[in-house]
Amino acid sequence: MTRRGLLVILSSPSGAGKSTLAGMLRDWDSTLSFSVSATTRAPREGEVDGKDYFFVDVDTFTGQVDRGEMLEHAQVFENYYGSPVAPVEAAINEGRDVLFDIDWQGAQQIAKSALRDHVLSIFILPPSIPELHRRLISRGKDDPGVIERRMQKSWDEISHWDVYDYVLINDKVEETAERLKNIISAERLRAKQQPDLMKRILTLKEEFEGRS
Repeated sequence: MTRRGLLVILSSPSGAGKSTLAGMLRDWDSTLSFSVSATTRAPREGEVDGKDYFFVDVDTFTGQVDRGEMLEHAQVFENYYGSPVAPVEAAINEGRDVLFDIDWQGAQQIAKSALRDHVLSIFILPPSIPELHRRLISRGKDDPGVIERRMQKSWDEISHWDVYDYVLINDKVEETAERLKNIISAERLRAKQQPDLMKRILTLKEEFEGRS
């Protein structure tokens, strides 16, 4: 192994563009994998169980939480969402990065977990509140009542920007994606992400001491 994987957390209020940016990161590096969340909400049209989400009932979900099988979990509106820990831990131990599209509560739970040393958290801000509202309408996924609820929740999300490692304003999505790539590339080189580094240092020490 040349490095450990990163837990790359992307958070933002709904409509700020984190899902689009996550997709662009996957196009940039196909080895990046999304953390497949478990949820108690019903599947939307076209969603596939085990690919988009693990769709489970409430009893199954709460049982997994009670057994410590969730890296993070939260209730969003009427539904529960969570990230199963086993596949994430396996990925980072194999040197593969995992993307998380989650809210600030989930980000904080992961940041306090046993995997916290490998967390890279990034918050995505909208350029303005009117633009956020426009994006929610233009994507055409929700009815007006849901959009208004998402707008009401947006400031609660934004107010937690300061617990993240990086904060980016998503004004122009292509430029934001480039900044994300630069951040991830640099974080991959941190000393704590290189499990073989000490072995290399010891080899250099032996070579130094063995000079004739």
